[in-house]
Amino acid sequence: MEVDEVVCLPRLSRVAVCGGTHGNELSGVYLVRELLKAEKKVRKKEEEEEEPLSVQMVLSNPRAMQQCRRYIDTDLNRCFTHATLNGSTSDSDPYEMIRSRELNAMLGPKGSPKAVDLVCDLHNTTANMGLCLIAYSDCDWICLHIFRHLQRQMPDIPLRYIHFDVSSKESYSLDSVGKHGFAMEIGPQPHGVVRSNIYTAMKVGVQHVLDWVRFFNSGTIFEGGFVDVFTMVKHIDYPRDSETHNITAAIHPQLQDRDFCLLHPEDALFQTFSGETLRYKGNEPLYPFFVNECAYYEKGIALSLARKRHVMIPFLVFKG
Repeated sequence: MEVDEVVCLPRLSRVAVCGGTHGNELSGVYLVRELLKAEKKVRKKEEEEEEPLSVQMVLSNPRAMQQCRRYIDTDLNRCFTHATLNGSTSDSDPYEMIRSRELNAMLGPKGSPKAVDLVCDLHNTTANMGLCLIAYSDCDWICLHIFRHLQRQMPDIPLRYIHFDVSSKESYSLDSVGKHGFAMEIGPQPHGVVRSNIYTAMKVGVQHVLDWVRFFNSGTIFEGGFVDVFTMVKHIDYPRDSETHNITAAIHPQLQDRDFCLLHPEDALFQTFSGETLRYKGNEPLYPFFVNECAYYEKGIALSLARKRHVMIPFLVFKG
């Protein structure tokens, strides 16, 4: 593929902006509530447009939001695999499995022509990651062009594109229900807390996403170029006691808050509770992210590691 190749893609007529998939990640909760308040004004404006854009605001996990918890029974953002959405149902199913099927009916069905064109699912992290788009494809030109648009429009905020190399059947998060989709992850922000600077960055980011969609639908030609993509390679767990399985170390002070700073073999990785430094024993330098994410203690993840690649994206235009 040449950088000046032109790719034509269909109009993005239906967009979903989702918040509260994790009920204690409050920027998305409060932003979607604000967007719902403004919905009538938006609809009136869109009725005046020749080709209205349908933007659906969704509060994904209302029960968890009411209790300001990540989830009630199980992590909703792991309930959107093909097997979960299409498996047999029971009255005893966890609440989030039931809710994932409701959301799939509302926004999908996943993998079908009826699915919404774009899902933007809003998340917070306790890690020092800035604003990240997390997607399952490194060649979804819609998502990559949106990312580059955000980079240009928000130069004062660190932005990264994270790629989880997972098949469409195995993709597990809400954003995978749409024809295109990504999680907008922004931090650091403690769970159960809303910080105005983080909330504002998310609000501005979502507005730029919707602006880009309208530019695309109006026939704007977006030039090709290059973006950096961080492809996840592996997760690293905390050191643990072999008998109790309790963790025996914390992220080393030299690594804490240094998400996306290259981690070299023999760099400090953990500091044990007795004061010993444990070093990174990998074979190659990689980029850490989700460093010491609060919600990942239960998943056995102290941090994730990624390779950075320079990805070429083509010119893009709406196919009328």
